Amino acid sequence: MNSTNNSDKIQSSLYFNPLKNDHDYIVVDTEGQDILREIAIIDNQGKLVYEAFVEGHYNNGSQKIKCKSLIQIIDDLDNLLQGKNIICHSATHDKKILKNSFQATTKKFPVCKFVCTFQLAKRYYPHYPNYSLGYLSKQLRLKVKNRFFNDNLAHSAVYDAKFTHQLYLHLLSIKTMNKTIISKSELSQYPNPFTSSRVDNPFQTHLDFQQVYQIEYESLKSILKAVKVDDNNQSKGAVVIGEAGTGKTHLIMRIAKELLVRNRVLFIRQPNNPDYIFYHIYSRILESFNESVEGTNRTQLELLIAHSFVSILSKIDKVYNSPQGKKVIDNFRDDSLNIYEVLGKEDSKKYQDNWNFIERNIINWWSENFSIGGYGLEILKGMIKFCRYSRSDFKDIIRRWLSGKELSDEEANKIGLKNWNDDLSREEFALDAIAVFGKLSMLDEPLIMVFDQLEGLGLKQNQHILENFGLAIKEILTHVHNSLVILNLFPDRWQQFKDYFDSSVVDRLSQNCITLSPPKPQQIREILNLKTQAVGLSITDFCTEAELTDILSQSSVRSIINRASDYYRYKAENVPLPETKTSVNYNSSNLEKRVQELENILQQIAKLTNNFLIEKDNDEDGISLSTLFLDVPSLKKEDTNSKQDELFKDKLIESLRQLKNNIIQEYHLPQIITDSDDIGKLITITETIAIYYQNVEINQLRLGNKRLPEHIVINTQKEEFIIGFLNISSSSFSSRLRNINELVSANSKSKFLLCRDEREPQIKGKVGKLEIEKLNNTKNGQFIILDETSRINFELVYQLIIQIQEKDLELDLAKSFSLLPEILDEDSLITLLLKKIIKN
Repeated sequence: MNSTNNSDKIQSSLYFNPLKNDHDYIVVDTEGQDILREIAIIDNQGKLVYEAFVEGHYNNGSQKIKCKSLIQIIDDLDNLLQGKNIICHSATHDKKILKNSFQATTKKFPVCKFVCTFQLAKRYYPHYPNYSLGYLSKQLRLKVKNRFFNDNLAHSAVYDAKFTHQLYLHLLSIKTMNKTIISKSELSQYPNPFTSSRVDNPFQTHLDFQQVYQIEYESLKSILKAVKVDDNNQSKGAVVIGEAGTGKTHLIMRIAKELLVRNRVLFIRQPNNPDYIFYHIYSRILESFNESVEGTNRTQLELLIAHSFVSILSKIDKVYNSPQGKKVIDNFRDDSLNIYEVLGKEDSKKYQDNWNFIERNIINWWSENFSIGGYGLEILKGMIKFCRYSRSDFKDIIRRWLSGKELSDEEANKIGLKNWNDDLSREEFALDAIAVFGKLSMLDEPLIMVFDQLEGLGLKQNQHILENFGLAIKEILTHVHNSLVILNLFPDRWQQFKDYFDSSVVDRLSQNCITLSPPKPQQIREILNLKTQAVGLSITDFCTEAELTDILSQSSVRSIINRASDYYRYKAENVPLPETKTSVNYNSSNLEKRVQELENILQQIAKLTNNFLIEKDNDEDGISLSTLFLDVPSLKKEDTNSKQDELFKDKLIESLRQLKNNIIQEYHLPQIITDSDDIGKLITITETIAIYYQNVEINQLRLGNKRLPEHIVINTQKEEFIIGFLNISSSSFSSRLRNINELVSANSKSKFLLCRDEREPQIKGKVGKLEIEKLNNTKNGQFIILDETSRINFELVYQLIIQIQEKDLELDLAKSFSLLPEILDEDSLITLLLKKIIKN
C-alpha cells in the first residue's frame, strides 16, 4: 500500500452500514506502483480469504508460496470482487492498480463499490496532521491479534489489510454513535415499515429474510421429496414446533412462494365443530385451491386438474393411438394448461366433441384403476365439468356442487351433474373428495396440507373437537395418498396433542419434528432492515443503539417487530411508548377482580359485533330489532383516562384495524360458506361466555327425527334465545325452515333468529319464500340476511378471540374487551342479545 495525499477524489460518501444489509463487504490492500505486485483480501470477520503475489515480479523474488501469474490472479479477482463493497485505505490508489491490472490482461473490471477509510478518517478526525494507516492505527490504538501497529511490518498486503479492517470497524462505531436521528416531520413522511408482524396464511406476501430457518425449510423440502419418490405413494407427516411469533406460518409462506407453481399448498385453519371435521378440512382445501398461482392466470385447482388429466390421457393406449386422441394430446404436450385454451370455442361443436372424448376416457381410466364406490367417481365428474367450462357463473355453480351443497334442479341440469340431497353424509363425502385430490396428485406433484392456528384446540371446551381432529388426521394419513401433512404447533400443545392422538399418528408425525429456535440477533437486525429498507429507511434512522437493544430484547420475532412499530409511532406520531407486556397472574387471591373483569368482557364482546345483523324494511330479508329487545340495559363506560389505558387502547385500535382489513380482503374471495362452520364460530363465542358466566347454558332443540337448521339455544334461566344459520338451498331450505317454524309456534316465550349470508343464492321458490314470510310474521322469530358489514363484524369477534387465544395478537383479552365500547360503539342484534344475558 502506498501513501496517499489530500487530493484523493474517491467517492467517500458511500458509507456502508452493517445494519443496512451491507455486511457483505471485503477489505482489500494492494501493493505495487501501476500494476499489481501483491494483494490481500480480508472478509468482514477479519479472516484472510485471498492472498497472492505476482510471479516473476522483481520484488517477489524471495517469495516461494502463493505465487501466481498476473492473469491467474486477475481471473481469481474477477469472481472475488464482483458486486462487492470494497474497503480500502487510499481507495483511489488501490482502484487504479486493480483497473490497470485488469486492463493489462484484457479483462473487464467487475462492478463493485469502494469506500476509502482515508477520507472517512478525515471526516471524523478533521484536525489530525496525518491520515496514513500507521499514524491512524497508533493514534486510535488499534490492535491486530492484541498487538499495536508496527512500521517494520507495514507495506505487507495482509498486514495492512487487517489494520484497515480494524480502522473501518472503529470508524463504523463512531458513525453509529454519532448518527443523527431524523426529525419527526421527516420520519412521518415515511410509512410505518412494521405495520404487519404476522402472516395469517401462506398465500399472503411479506418480506422474507431467507437466511432465517433456511435449514428447516430445506428439511421440509427433503420430506416432500421423500413423499414424491415413495413407491407406495404413502403420505408423510411433519410437525413444525415453535412458540408464538417465531414464524411458523411465515415458513409455510416461503414454501408456497417457491413451490406453488409445482405443488398444491392447502391451508386449513382450526376446526370449530366436532361433528364436521372432515367437511371443515375439505371446505378449507377448496378455498385454498381457488388461490391463483403466480406466473399463470390459473388457480391451484385448475393446475392440478390440467396436469393430472393430461397425464391420464397420455397413459391410455387407445387414446394415444387414435387420431383424435393423438391430436388432443399433441396440443397439451408442451403445456398442459393448453387444455383450457386450444380445444375450440366453448359453444362450438368441436369444443364439445373434444371434451366429451376427454371426459369419457378419463372416467373409464378412473373406473379401471380405482374403486367406483363412495363419492369419488361423482366428484371426479364434477372436476371434469369445472375444467370444461370457462364461464364464471358455471364455475360458481360447480364450486358449490363440489362443496356438497344441494343445487336447484335448474342449476343441476345446467351443469349436467347429479344433484346432492339433504341425506348426503358430508363427512364421508369430504373424506372421499380429499382422497380424490390425493389420487390425482399422484399424476402431478405431492399435496402439501398445512394445519395451522390449532392452539385453541387445547382449551378444555374444545376437547371433543381435538379428539375428532386426531381421528381425522389418522384417516387422512391412511387414505389420502401422496401428501405431506404439516401441523404447526406450540411446543406444549404438541405434547398435549400426543395424549389425544392415536399412537400411529404420533409415530408418523414424530418422525419429522422441526423445531424453530429463535433467530440469532444479527438475523433479527437483518429482518428489521429488510422492512425499513422497503420504505427507504434504516432502523438507525430513528432508533438509538439503546432503543435498538430494547427492541431486540423482546421474546419473539413478532414481539420484536411490534416493539419496533411502537418506536416508529413514538418518534413519528407522538404516540407514547407502551410498557413492555407482563404476564397476568390468575390465582385465587384475585378471584373477585377476575369475576368483575369477566363481567366487563361479556359486556364488551357485544360491542364488537356492531351491525352483526342489519335492519331492513323488507320483511323477507330483514328484522326490526326493536320488536325483540325493548329493555336492554345501558352499558356504563369505563374510565380510560390513565396513560396506560390510552396506550393500550391505541394498540388495540391498530390491531383491530389490521385484523378487519384482512377479513375484508378475504370477504371478496370465493369462500365455502357452511352452516356447520358458522354455528361452530358462534359456539366458540358463546362457550367463552358460558365458561365464566354460570347462569348461561347452551343447548339444542329437537323435533323428533326432523332436520333442523344448525343452531344453538342460549338459556339465561330467565330467557331463551335460539340463533341458527340456514345457508343451504333448494328443498332442504324449505323443509328445515318449516321445521323451525313449528318450534317457533310451540315456544312462544323463546326468541328465534335465523341467519343467511347474502352471498348465497337468493331464495326464489314459492315454498321457501312462504316459510320466510311465516317466520317474519311471528312475534318471536325473524329471518336475517347477513350483508358484508354484518359478516365482517361477526368474523371480527371470532378472529379476535381466536388470535388472542393463540397469541397471534399480543393483547390482554380482558383489557381488550373492556375498551371496545369506545372503539365500536354501535348496537346490533348480538350486542343486544349479550346485554340481555348480562342483565339476567
